[in-house]
Amino acid sequence: MTPPLVAVVLPGGEGFAPAAVGAVGLVVHRLAGAAGGFRAVVVVQAGAAVFADREVISVRAWPFPRVYARARYFRAVLRGLRGLRPALVEVHNRPALALFLARRLDVPVILFLHNDPQGMRRAATVAERRVLLRRLAGVAVVSAFLRGRLLEGVASGGAPVVVVPNAIDLVALPPGLPAAARERVILFVGRPILEKGVDTFLRAMALALPDLPGWRAVLLGSRDHTPGGEVPVADGVEVLGYRPHPEVLDWMGRAAMVVMPSRWAEPFGLAALEAMAMGAALVCSDRGGLPEVVGDAALVIDPEDAAGVAGAVVALAGDLARREELAARGRARAAGFGLAPAAAALDGLRRAALI
Repeated sequence: MTPPLVAVVLPGGEGFAPAAVGAVGLVVHRLAGAAGGFRAVVVVQAGAAVFADREVISVRAWPFPRVYARARYFRAVLRGLRGLRPALVEVHNRPALALFLARRLDVPVILFLHNDPQGMRRAATVAERRVLLRRLAGVAVVSAFLRGRLLEGVASGGAPVVVVPNAIDLVALPPGLPAAARERVILFVGRPILEKGVDTFLRAMALALPDLPGWRAVLLGSRDHTPGGEVPVADGVEVLGYRPHPEVLDWMGRAAMVVMPSRWAEPFGLAALEAMAMGAALVCSDRGGLPEVVGDAALVIDPEDAAGVAGAVVALAGDLARREELAARGRARAAGFGLAPAAAALDGLRRAALI
């Protein structure tokens, strides 16, 4: 029997290639390879390389003025879907696009949220979220925290909302080093912006590194953000910018610890999950969905307290047994976020939408 075709639609401009991919693209790539009873085709905006190991179609928008870029992408996706003729459409992280397609296609449309819907077009208000749940066939969210944000103020009823946690392919991960063999590196991974606590990290490193001879800090960032402004980069801190995902995992597998002083409400915390899976000792805040991910497998810090972060880092650097304990807890915690449970939850939502 031919499996139903699901069109998995990425946001416009979202990277979907080994050398240019973010958290959304990574999750889509992983789940597309574990689609179970579905044939998944990923829909991306034309103009960039794509993963060769997934079925992908690229849609090209008409060359109207830049101010209409969003509308052009919406219509390009619609044209592509009409040609593809899927049984189900799954839109990632764009409520407005999901509603646009649901009004124009005679197939179920579900939404997959990776970020707080209360900060998104067509989902910011209670009234908008009610409309969203009334018109769509289902919604997947990456954490219970996001589920709460979506349903806040909304009465029961409407489309089912299912938690599909970010997942990792544990079998495909490279092996990380044991704690005793790791480099004396304190690693920051993510966009170097205030919401991610890059200023706290830099201030903490300025305080901690003078007391840690032989240690250094490394900041892996993104293409479109660089640290700076009022917070200087201290001696001993290397700013390496964007690195392809395999290189990020390699750093996580060699660094003694990963520090995530996020001050915003993390929707999930994929970098935290990957750090645990790679065996790094994790130091992080407890904002948003992070507690769901890390449990008791991380050293929790206050992202507003740079001196406190520095003290925690210095203490952990001098305590190999504690780093070994956190690494063991982290690996055990990460084992619960394999592909199979996430794929099963998503397939269940897809099947319900087709009934």
